[in-house]
Amino acid sequence: MNTLFAQLTLADIHQDVARNIVSLRQSQELFNDLSKNAAECLLAQNVEDEVKPPPYRSRMPIIDRPFEDSEWFNAIAWPFKHWQGSRFSDGTFGVWYGSDSVETTVYESAYHWYNGLLKDAGFDTQAVVVERKVYLVTCQAALLDFRKTTDKHEGLLHATDYSFCHSVGARIHREGHPGLVTQSVRRPAGENFAIFNSGVLSKPRHNCHLTYRLEGERIVVEKEGEGVWIGVDLVGFD
Repeated sequence: MNTLFAQLTLADIHQDVARNIVSLRQSQELFNDLSKNAAECLLAQNVEDEVKPPPYRSRMPIIDRPFEDSEWFNAIAWPFKHWQGSRFSDGTFGVWYGSDSVETTVYESAYHWYNGLLKDAGFDTQAVVVERKVYLVTCQAALLDFRKTTDKHEGLLHATDYSFCHSVGARIHREGHPGLVTQSVRRPAGENFAIFNSGVLSKPRHNCHLTYRLEGERIVVEKEGEGVWIGVDLVGFD
């Protein structure tokens, strides 16, 4: 581990990074399915509001804040509020992931959607559809650059075994580095960013809506307004 970190340099990052998340394309009144009584729906909404985490606050005029709060929380804050195990975290701290392009986010998210949700739920042989939203987020930070070290440390890009990456992530978290940039595992031509400090992220903007459809041995990806855009082959996804 010490040898790896001794080889690292810093990458001065000042660019937009793509963040791909599950999202409803149109807002829905989710409590309508629970009750047709208006008073009961209002009570459920009030209870939900009580347990929501406090939103980000900015200097933007208050009339515009509800929209900015939602964008900021969905695009940036969520993984720092809801810790989950991932490539560079064992689940004891939050890590935000983004990619150099929307295309790279598609291959990364399609893999985890298929293997982390559909197969576990037994839906991997059925026609399933999910909607997703892509944000562009500005990243300004000096990130640890792992791109030239992956050939000497195979554990950094292992398809399924995250144990080495967990050790790397734990050290980055412990030492207070803002994050790292590395090659994408699911799309080798792309690059991924793992951010450990939300303070280096800003200006979230909506980029596009995507629809993923599981069709046999492929995940067909449609971009809103353009139709079918990418086909992700499931061969080798295990």
